[in-house]
Amino acid sequence: MTEGERIAKFLAHAGVASRRDAERMIAEGRVRVNNATVTHPATFVADGDIVLVDGAPVSPPGRARLWRYHKPAGLVTTHRDPQGRPTVFERLPEGLPRVISVGRLDLTSEGLLLLTNDGALARRLELPSNGWLRRYRVRIFGTPDPKQLAALAQGVTVDGVRYGPIEAGLDSRKGDNSWLTVSLREGRNREIRKVMAHLGFRVSRLIRVAYGPFQLGRLPEGAVEEVPAKVLREQLPPERG
Repeated sequence: MTEGERIAKFLAHAGVASRRDAERMIAEGRVRVNNATVTHPATFVADGDIVLVDGAPVSPPGRARLWRYHKPAGLVTTHRDPQGRPTVFERLPEGLPRVISVGRLDLTSEGLLLLTNDGALARRLELPSNGWLRRYRVRIFGTPDPKQLAALAQGVTVDGVRYGPIEAGLDSRKGDNSWLTVSLREGRNREIRKVMAHLGFRVSRLIRVAYGPFQLGRLPEGAVEEVPAKVLREQLPPERG
């Protein structure tokens, strides 16, 4: 970093926020460099500069790291919730550096959430162009027609929004409930819940079990486990552009 690095990029690599969120924090006057409020995202940070966000010092970016986290239901995937609900980041085990999430899971969803100390890595892993499957176990009330599920492979339009191909299969039935395995490659906000509601089914439980090559496995609820550096290097998608 001898020639300096743009402040938004610095904050992303340091795991403070994505570059876009870092730019918003700058616009809100929450970022200072060498005791001066940063007013433009093109500001450069050089070795030895002191960077503060909300008054707290930010350590220079280190090696990009990735963790698997088993998110419980009832937590929001945000650093600060205006409604005061408990957040993922408040409940993480002690000893982790500052981390951000790769994508999100909504309040009532659970399962695999990837965490990283590097905003640029988070963005790289989120890109739909990676073609990575996000796989879920989904419990619904009722029993779907297999033909309904098979048709989702062609994509579906719900309330004017076009969703891409979804792989969905019936795994088991117990009483009034059915368990499905659902896989998709993009994962828009509440996509599975909206698509199932469109088919006439209410989702009562949604568990993400895989994000690309990374698996939830037997990781206990609330636990965090780092992905070994060698595995991360092997599984990283190629950089584009």
